[in-house]
Amino acid sequence: MYPYIPITTDDEKQMLESIGLNSIEELFADIPKEVQLNRELNLPKSKSELEVFSYLSSLAKKNCSQSDMISFLGAGAYDHYIPSIIDHLVSRSEFYTSYTPYQAEISQGTLQYIFEFQTLICNLTGMDVANASLYDGGTAVVEAAIMAANIARKDEIIISKTVKPDARKILKTYAHAQSLKVVEVDMKDGVTDLEELENKINDNTAAVIIQSPNFFGIIEDLKKAAEITHKIKKASFVASVDPISLGILKKPGELDVDIVVGEAQGMGIPVSFGGPYLGFMAAKKSYMRKLPGRIVGETTDVDGKRSYVLTLTAREQHIRREKATSNICSNQGLNALRATIYMVTLGKEGIKEVAAQSAKKAHYAYEQIIKSGKFKPLFDKPFFKEFAVTSGLDAKTITTELENEMITGGYHLEIDYPQLKNAVLYAVTEKRTKEEIDKLTRVLEGI
Repeated sequence: MYPYIPITTDDEKQMLESIGLNSIEELFADIPKEVQLNRELNLPKSKSELEVFSYLSSLAKKNCSQSDMISFLGAGAYDHYIPSIIDHLVSRSEFYTSYTPYQAEISQGTLQYIFEFQTLICNLTGMDVANASLYDGGTAVVEAAIMAANIARKDEIIISKTVKPDARKILKTYAHAQSLKVVEVDMKDGVTDLEELENKINDNTAAVIIQSPNFFGIIEDLKKAAEITHKIKKASFVASVDPISLGILKKPGELDVDIVVGEAQGMGIPVSFGGPYLGFMAAKKSYMRKLPGRIVGETTDVDGKRSYVLTLTAREQHIRREKATSNICSNQGLNALRATIYMVTLGKEGIKEVAAQSAKKAHYAYEQIIKSGKFKPLFDKPFFKEFAVTSGLDAKTITTELENEMITGGYHLEIDYPQLKNAVLYAVTEKRTKEEIDKLTRVLEGI
């Protein structure tokens, strides 16, 4: 690989000698010959740095990013505006402290932003306590289910089919290994069928999981679902939410939700290529000692100065894995910091404005698209920033035509819901302008 990497032939020889080997081939001797490449990499012997950079740039330009396209794609990953201050502050050395904050005296930067992230999530959701140790919204759903099962000592989890399909798949994967039974509740007119929920819930139910706004963007009746859940002793009601929506919707804490989870990607984290993202979890105080991961608290040091420490973390997470409440121990530090800076930068009124603009623009787009009658609403329910429409046109044809006009279209619902043929889910954030929405409408009508 030299000169593409800084290891010379002499360096390679010294490294091999230090571990008692004579060649690179010996290093990979345990790999069967039939799966080895058995030839040199197809690279020119040498190129200058300028030439390599130019070549890689030409390859990168073959891709289209969200900065090149007008995006109406959501389904769990949203093109919200990211204030420039986030990229500036996230790289400051104050936050470059110990990755795993066991030693408080050398981890104050990390501990501070985790504490502030937890505090802000509690304020946003109206819950008593929050942690900072979840990979994404899908694994957050799983962790809530496992926690509820451990607390109730029951093994059945009920989840609505209006919850994100990937979250349901992740839950089923984990549930198999945890010997948990997953029961799905059908949807009715785009929302959870609460009558079916009442029929399926039983004394063995540990948790009921509903998403609002759900996968179709529709606002669910969380209060009614919580009432149904709490008829069963020790059953926990879990709500998966879009944190941006809480700028204008009631807090889950006001709707008797026990555990709140969600995906925080929309708060200052780029869409990237699907990750890394940031899951969050908040709960009632009675769940505090069962929360997976860690909780940071505020205290004072010997000089009376404000400082931060790990207030609550189960040692089982690290040394007795078979007794752990969770095996997810990464605090997703960088993304938690980005979300923290986002929430602080926008503040209460700013998040409310983002939510209101997203909702208003989504409703404008919805009205314009269905106005001609060519596209019809898939559901007639209140929605936040996503809506689904259907037509006689093939969804792939629509996507192709939109891409030709530099527009990233919506999500094909038929992928996860075969019965919803030709249905497309569109997402509209505060970034979308009237001109962009009008262009979307114009192109759709011309297909």
